[in-house]
Amino acid sequence: MDYAAGSDQVFRKVTTLRLLEMKKAGIKISCLTAYDALIARILDESGIDLILVGDSLGNVVQGKETTLPVTIEETIYHTKAVLQGAKRPLVVADMPFMSFQVSPEEAFRNAGKIMKETGCSALKLEGGKLVVDAIARMTEAGIPAMGHLGLTPQSINRFGTYKARGTTKDEADQILNDAKLLEEAGVFAIVLEKIPSELGKKITESLAIPTIGIGAGPYCDGQILVYTDMLGLTIDFSPRFVRRYARLYDGIKDATIKYTEDVKNKNFPNEQESY
Repeated sequence: MDYAAGSDQVFRKVTTLRLLEMKKAGIKISCLTAYDALIARILDESGIDLILVGDSLGNVVQGKETTLPVTIEETIYHTKAVLQGAKRPLVVADMPFMSFQVSPEEAFRNAGKIMKETGCSALKLEGGKLVVDAIARMTEAGIPAMGHLGLTPQSINRFGTYKARGTTKDEADQILNDAKLLEEAGVFAIVLEKIPSELGKKITESLAIPTIGIGAGPYCDGQILVYTDMLGLTIDFSPRFVRRYARLYDGIKDATIKYTEDVKNKNFPNEQESY
């Protein structure tokens, strides 16, 4: 693997401090989602810096239309599985909808529960000024928090659409101000989702902490995608910001068709494949 930082950096355990060092050194941060041990192991061996156990598991694993039904227990289950496969990357778990919005105290208790039962390194919360108190409470107690601004899927019923955010001056100014508030509250990084590239650049240059983009342009300190989108396992979701590095949906489908044909035609198993 040819990284600007040198091959010795590939196997260095990633921490929140390491992400800050990478920003300062101009080393881009690679991130993907994962929901199970097998995929986490593959991502680990591939040099990924950060794995997010996203509430996108509601879409990817459970087949739901939104992320809203995902529970704390489901987040814990999948995060524990990911940590069986991921050793080098920083593993961050999403806090599910309504696990942190009620009060800073409830957010703190739920964050502690997730972190204690999974062993993850950090938690991610969606939102700006409304979650600042919760984040401050968490970080003061030693629970690393990651922010998430721009398009926030847990707020889909309020937005009513998945269109890009920050396209007007007022909304762009609000997102920038929220980013600064989150930094002051103690987040170690912020995900910026589906905002104009120039806004992503402005926020990145305004903060000392790393920004992780998903549809936020090339100027962010790192990039994240849902792994099933990147690998072409999902075929009914094709936003502009997704680059497909493989077409595994078709490959798995073709292999399964061939397997089924071999079973039906009594071509599997053969003598060499039998005991």
